[in-house]
Amino acid sequence: MNATPILPGFHPDPSICRAGDAYYLATSSFEYVPGVPIHRSTDLVSWELVGHAIADADIVAAPPGAAGASSGIFAPTLRHHDGRFWLATTSIRRIGEGQLIAHAEDPSGPWSTPVFVPGTLGIDPDLAWDDDGTCLLTWRGFGPPGIHQVPIDPETGARLGEEAVVWQGTGLADTEGPHLHRRGGWWYLVVAEGGTHLGHGVSVARSRSPRGPFEAHPGNPILSHRSTHHPVQAVGHADLVERADGTWAMVHLGIRQAGSHPGFHVLGRETFVAGVAWVDEWPVVVEDRFEVPARDRSWADAFAGPALDPRWVAPSAAPASFARVGDGLRLDRCRDAADAEQDRALCARTLDLGWDAAAEVAAGDACLSVRVDASHWYGVELVAGMARARAVSAPFDQVVGEAPALPGDRLAIRVRPSEPALGESAGPDLVTLGLERDGALVPLAEIDGRHLSTEVAGGFTGRMLGLEALGGPARLTGVTYLPGLA
Repeated sequence: MNATPILPGFHPDPSICRAGDAYYLATSSFEYVPGVPIHRSTDLVSWELVGHAIADADIVAAPPGAAGASSGIFAPTLRHHDGRFWLATTSIRRIGEGQLIAHAEDPSGPWSTPVFVPGTLGIDPDLAWDDDGTCLLTWRGFGPPGIHQVPIDPETGARLGEEAVVWQGTGLADTEGPHLHRRGGWWYLVVAEGGTHLGHGVSVARSRSPRGPFEAHPGNPILSHRSTHHPVQAVGHADLVERADGTWAMVHLGIRQAGSHPGFHVLGRETFVAGVAWVDEWPVVVEDRFEVPARDRSWADAFAGPALDPRWVAPSAAPASFARVGDGLRLDRCRDAADAEQDRALCARTLDLGWDAAAEVAAGDACLSVRVDASHWYGVELVAGMARARAVSAPFDQVVGEAPALPGDRLAIRVRPSEPALGESAGPDLVTLGLERDGALVPLAEIDGRHLSTEVAGGFTGRMLGLEALGGPARLTGVTYLPGLA
């Protein structure tokens, strides 16, 4: 059983396609700008970030602060057709305009300005092309419930025929995330069902036509870990890809919970890979097909320019609107030091269950935080020469430790997984906030990490490392991230 993600950290709702000998994978990004990260691989297990598909904050359309949490861009579909890459997704605050579609010659960009398909209320759009070249948009519709479909012109977003409900699922909750694939004389409709938490699973139906009628697999769901002790739970929202050798693979999301009952996951929904075999013309999931190797995920950023590394994103706003590089990182004011709600923050995904991060502040007041959203974060703030550890879990806000900062000190956060004893109430990990001084951590506070879990904070995202300027501009000269004991 494979328990190692291919894209660790906040990378939910994966969609995959192949172009030649390379695979490309898109994931949802919610309020963060730029949106929809695109990764590339040649072996399905080692991936590199090559760009983002949605760069415009107006398309993401997430309000700043707590109001924007888990809004923005929902699940995408990424496809390669006739030499061009196509992406369909939903901007949830612009849902009344319909599903949106963009295209690119190269998945690293630039991507076209998205077009909207009118009258397609719902989420999770998919793109597929019939034998005659007709492009079919398939999505989870809201009225009536079920998987909807309509032929379209993907260049303009124009509808070219009548909308139909092609399948209503197996009877499990929340039939969504449709993906259409052809193999031989069959079209397969792969969907997510059972809700996005512990009941999640993958179901499939097939038809001789991409427009149905579809018959359900007699053994649905074909993948689910619910009611098991598997270390990866909530598996679902899968997509398939045919490899160059004719074999098939599946990518899907999952979560890794820790701590005492009922369990807490902190990295968000992550992306995993499995093999697919075919029995009686039905897909069978082979979970141990791929071995995912260990990988060094450490990084250091001195912000030497000429542009921000693509790992950096920001909630609701383009990073370049308030952050610049060259002679370090220069941040415009993000919030006042007294405010508990984060407004603007420069963020990078945390990718490990245990890690250390540190930031060097050269000028101004600043904060290094680990956050789930604008109103759920722990941070170390440097304010007028004092370092203070702060925990915010709305509506609660508390300074839990402070000390004078000395010249050369760096703001520091350490995260280590918990190992609760039987009967103990414990969160998934311990978060230590402090200062790095002469290479050693000087703790200011140690806090149970459960308030920075999805089970407490809610929403669809995962933990991010955040940088802010407090009360005015600030300059930082370096940030480091090191995986710790996990």
